[in-house]
Amino acid sequence: MKSLFFPILAICSAVAIAPSSAEVKIDEAVLGKSLGGWTKRENQAAEYPLSGTVYRTYKPEVSPTPDGGIFVSIRIDHVRGWLSSDDHAILEITISPSGMISSAQSNIAIQGRSISSDVILGTNQAGQQIAGPTDRAVQIGTDLIADLSAKLLREKIVEAGRVSFPSVLRHNYNLLYQAVRWHGAPVGPGGPLAPVAKPVEDPGNPAKPATPPTTAVTTKEVPKEEPKEAPKEETKETPKETPPVTPPASAPATPTPPATPPAPGNAPLEIKPYSTPGPSSLPAGT
Repeated sequence: MKSLFFPILAICSAVAIAPSSAEVKIDEAVLGKSLGGWTKRENQAAEYPLSGTVYRTYKPEVSPTPDGGIFVSIRIDHVRGWLSSDDHAILEITISPSGMISSAQSNIAIQGRSISSDVILGTNQAGQQIAGPTDRAVQIGTDLIADLSAKLLREKIVEAGRVSFPSVLRHNYNLLYQAVRWHGAPVGPGGPLAPVAKPVEDPGNPAKPATPPTTAVTTKEVPKEEPKEAPKEETKETPKETPPVTPPASAPATPTPPATPPAPGNAPLEIKPYSTPGPSSLPAGT
């Protein structure tokens, strides 16, 4: 009995864990296509040029986390040539069971020196977790590269391919996020949607399609419209013509009476001008 108990227990545990780890995964085909294809190092890596320098990204290493999510680790090389040793970087990302990026960390090894970033958890300035999956992923990527670039700047690195190493990590971070799948669907800007649960049908009593309830149709009596009387035409009264008013005939003018001659005693006194008599008018002998 004991020999059968442990195998059965192991099988049950594997069945219980398998669905949770299969809910979220990385689509390697999509990631490889975005990087140019897994054509290098026996089809285990992809090489691509960025900013005039060649970089190499290997296929991600994925392992399940205790809470049902996944832990993804990606190795990225800075190809420096035949006579120089390559620089290496590791990008580590933890993805929750719902397809959200929980944390991220990276480290770079240059000439025997290791530069590691802090563990970025995706919090805002107030220390609160960012709720949206896309906003959270953008914030984690921004904080990760900012922290790594600040630490790389202190090392006084001047080579172009090494200075742009943090931007190459951000490039891989963005492409990796586009390859995250949750229940087989990509994680969109609005966050993953939970699959719609289908109702379990009983084979002995199949569910019948629900018929919509019939509602009694009530007919309302439409009031009859009484015929409207035609509007009466208004007859306009024509104004009566008033005869022209003739002014009354004026009385004949009375003639002016003639002036009465003055009476003899009442004649006006006429004063004649005085003239000096001449010598002819004087009597002789005077």
